[in-house]
Amino acid sequence: MNKRIKIILLLFILVLVVIVIGNYIHLFLTKRDIDYENKDTYSKIDKNHLVILIEVDKKQLSITDLSSNKIIKNYAVATGKPGTPTPLGTFKIIEKAKWGGGFGSRWMGLDVPWGKYGIHGTNKPGSIGFNASAGCIRMRNKDVEELFSIVDYNTTVTIVNGDYGPFAYDFRNIKPGDRGSDVMEVQKRLKIKGYYTGALDGIYGEGMKYSLIQFLKDNNLSLTDTIGYEIYEALNIILMD
Repeated sequence: MNKRIKIILLLFILVLVVIVIGNYIHLFLTKRDIDYENKDTYSKIDKNHLVILIEVDKKQLSITDLSSNKIIKNYAVATGKPGTPTPLGTFKIIEKAKWGGGFGSRWMGLDVPWGKYGIHGTNKPGSIGFNASAGCIRMRNKDVEELFSIVDYNTTVTIVNGDYGPFAYDFRNIKPGDRGSDVMEVQKRLKIKGYYTGALDGIYGEGMKYSLIQFLKDNNLSLTDTIGYEIYEALNIILMD
């Protein structure tokens, strides 16, 4: 082997040694700079202690850790249009899926008894912060993906809209076929008074109508299937301006 070939071979070996040593040094420095105690904050949280609060009026979704009573994340959201309002009440996450299209990259379904509603992403990020949906809670895709990774099935989701509870969208005249949190509240009051025996599903059906008529007869009120001011008052649902 001539001298020139020996020099080339030696240089090649030196280059390999430099590359190998350089890789080891890089890995060492990278590992040294990682804070393993805090590199994945959310994986250390007990998901059984997490709850979600959605404030329709503020267009905000927050995650609270009940074990520390601290809010760990806040997100901007879009909620339902006036004609298709977001359901109010306390629900659970019962579905988790990776959808697409208008539902963005993630879907978390809620156990709302009177319809199919959920928290999902969107292909219209400009709608965030407005009343823009058919009742669901919209989030930016990057936000809903993070939320999806933090919370689990059966996480409690409470949805509120100001200070009027299930009647935050106004005291409407409720008619057969109507659905919503206000319908469910009337069902609860009729059940407390011993008239309604059906499911608290927020759906004004025949069973609720029958119990209402019996209540009206027993309280000498005008017979009607429309629930308005007089009936609200008789059920001790206080109307406030």
